[in-house]
Amino acid sequence: MMEGAFYQQKRTSPTALTVVVLMHGAALTALALAKSEVLRPAPEPPIVVENYKEKDIPPEVKPEPVDRKVQPQQQTVLTPPKPVFDLPTQGPVVPWTPPPTRTLIIPQPGPIVLPKLDPPAPPAAKEIRPARARANLASYVSDADYPTTAVRNEEQGTTRFKLAVGPDGKVRECTVTSSSGSPALDATTCKLMRQRAKFTPATGTDGKPTGDTVASAIRWVLPSD
Repeated sequence: MMEGAFYQQKRTSPTALTVVVLMHGAALTALALAKSEVLRPAPEPPIVVENYKEKDIPPEVKPEPVDRKVQPQQQTVLTPPKPVFDLPTQGPVVPWTPPPTRTLIIPQPGPIVLPKLDPPAPPAAKEIRPARARANLASYVSDADYPTTAVRNEEQGTTRFKLAVGPDGKVRECTVTSSSGSPALDATTCKLMRQRAKFTPATGTDGKPTGDTVASAIRWVLPSD
């Protein structure tokens, strides 16, 4: 038989380990508290004062009462300055009388009468000058102008005529107004007047030359031998 034997190790439970740890913590805490009680200093003995008297205590100083009456404030009286000018004193009261009413008369418009104005005077007309022969018309006829037929027939007489004179002074037309009784004498009269007669033309109101008519007569007499 063997002398020795095997030691079988026991398993530790976790709950038991926790309990052990808590027990150790509590023991340490109690030890610390006990040590703090041992190390606390002893209280000092009271001080005894001998020969104490009340007179040694200074009397209590009471504050003086404060008068809290409200002092009235002084009012400042402002005096307005006197005006520089003197105001007139009030006189007697005169009752107001309204002015008399006036009636305004507006004249009614009547017919408007315009003054009569004289018509303006016409401008002065310039002098009208008729056409004038530069020589006696009978001087333009001689015995040599007597028509042969009129001499042979012994015709004579006075031919009256009217000449139309132009602005240039020349005869434009000849008209027999009274016959001499001889057609040859009347025709010769107008022929000679158109060829030989010269006139100063007539002038109108504007001063410019204008046409005109001239009346005259030629007496035909048979030439003597």
